[in-house]
Amino acid sequence: MSSTADPTNQAAVARKPKTPFKFLIPLIYAPVLPLIRLSLRRNPVLRDRLFTAVLAGAFIHGGYLVYPFSPLTIMV
Repeated sequence: MSSTADPTNQAAVARKPKTPFKFLIPLIYAPVLPLIRLSLRRNPVLRDRLFTAVLAGAFIHGGYLVYPFSPLTIMV
């Protein structure tokens, strides 16, 4: 019998899963959006443009994550 510590038995060794950092990006967007609104209160033009750009980036990132599950890729 071979133990799980045996280097010749690679199938029994459990590999540590990689952390999917692309799914952790919303944890950055969540505090950044209110901080933009609060910190740039005195400059409304810059505040609105920066807020819109970051929000658009968040939606683009979300679309990138959802795109492989789109019905169009299944049909093709």
